[in-house]
Amino acid sequence: MHSEFELIARHFTPATPGLGSGVTLGVGDDCALLAPAAGQRLAVSVDTSVLGIHFPPEAPPEAVGHRALAVSLSDLAAMGARARWCFMALALEESDDAWLEDFSRGFLALCEQAGVSLAGGDITRGQLAIGVTVMGEVPPESAICRSGGRPGDLLAVTGALGGGAGGLAAWQAGERDLAHPLLKRYLTPLPRLAAGQALAGLATAGLDISDGLLADLGHILEHSGGGAHLEPETLPLAEGLVEALGEEGARQAALTGGDDYELLVCLPPEQLEEARSRLATLSLPLTVVGRLTDTVGVSGVTTTRRTGWQHFHAVGQGGTP
Repeated sequence: MHSEFELIARHFTPATPGLGSGVTLGVGDDCALLAPAAGQRLAVSVDTSVLGIHFPPEAPPEAVGHRALAVSLSDLAAMGARARWCFMALALEESDDAWLEDFSRGFLALCEQAGVSLAGGDITRGQLAIGVTVMGEVPPESAICRSGGRPGDLLAVTGALGGGAGGLAAWQAGERDLAHPLLKRYLTPLPRLAAGQALAGLATAGLDISDGLLADLGHILEHSGGGAHLEPETLPLAEGLVEALGEEGARQAALTGGDDYELLVCLPPEQLEEARSRLATLSLPLTVVGRLTDTVGVSGVTTTRRTGWQHFHAVGQGGTP
């Protein structure tokens, strides 16, 4: 058995701490010391991933590591922030070196891909859970908040929807090929960091789609006021989703399934082409799915499912059981 300090040193201490990252003191001390860029606001978010709630018990540890970081980074993407640093608190039932090696590989590979430095954390004993805090920087004048949307703004989404729910359904049906397009969307989502930065300064409001399009749209309406009209026939559906769930099931997954980690933004109509042009350089589509209105409520769609994942409601409402 290894101590938590040995596990941190073995699996989570970078070979070149703070390389070009603004970390002046990193893993191994009581606190990290960070050097934010001048004139930027610090954007901070935290998410916790729990065994059996956010990922299946049999999920590959490399995917678990990737996913735990990705869902936190997605919040920085939603704000239009540049990701800089992360911290991880990990609870483990036992010190399994083989599991930790794969887990840390997935976590640190996404750190490198996203330009993020792991600046500190903690390991303790308990039911498997991963708490990840991410920090980024954003110019104060271009941060994308949930407030700011206005009647007449277009509602647009990046990428495709429903893949998270479709991947969960595929896993529950016994699919284990990690190259399966829906399973990839569920287990190893990609935070839209570059897209968020590209849309900063254009979007009047926005967020990431973690709990389902309808549920997350509700957060925008709560903060911006007014209502929305959606056009469900325009929803961009993830690859293989219609074949897996049927046309109506695919549309419901896109509306309420969650775990997509695409961006939902409000755009003045005159900014649409510029927004699409910026995302085209990332090979990422931007699809208009509706608009904000001055009438309270959401029109244009019907659903028989609870709109989005809520942890303290019953299982089976569209999120991970």
